[in-house]
Amino acid sequence: MPSRNDNGLASTLAAMDRVKQTAKEAAMQRLIKGAEDTADLQRQLVAVDDGDLRDSIAVTLPGQSTPAYSQPGGSTVAGENQVLVTAGNSDVRYPHHVEHGTIKAQAKPFFFVAYRLLADKTKRATASAFTRAAKKAWNQKS
Repeated sequence: MPSRNDNGLASTLAAMDRVKQTAKEAAMQRLIKGAEDTADLQRQLVAVDDGDLRDSIAVTLPGQSTPAYSQPGGSTVAGENQVLVTAGNSDVRYPHHVEHGTIKAQAKPFFFVAYRLLADKTKRATASAFTRAAKKAWNQKS
């Protein structure tokens, strides 16, 4: 038996699903790039003695766990739409002392300086990637 005319509902729902998935993927890819850019800048800014702190800066993708003892947050599992940048690990437990200083050592900020420099750019680029992908997916023919 032939189906009734749904006045385009099926194609509209398909387009909405396509937009949701495509835009989410585009935004996540741009967010990952922003996190990697931030981590790269942090590696450039960190005071280097032997490179252990620089080498401990890591980007954690959704569903993955940050390194134990990393700052900020220690072992944390990144959420579905999160990308985390951390410094430190089980061998490097002092990034907060470098960032904020101690009674005996002057602060040598690197972590939050890079974050603050790139956060707005990453947010704008992620939103733009989402919007462009959503428009393109909506206009696609199924």
